[in-house]
Amino acid sequence: MSEVRMKKGEAVEKALRRLKKKMDKEGTLKEIRNRRYYEKPSEIKRRMAKRAAARQRHNK
Repeated sequence: MSEVRMKKGEAVEKALRRLKKKMDKEGTLKEIRNRRYYEKPSEIKRRMAKRAAARQRHNK
């Protein structure tokens, strides 16, 4: 779990910004979005293959 300690006299908005940056670095939000619903292993493989093919086309 991500944690940010507020400094004395620090604005809440600034602490929230630090927390969001920390969570983004850790990939927490990305993982939560991916786990919103169950995705079968075959669907994961299909999605990954599709992304790889798109990268191949883009790099040519």
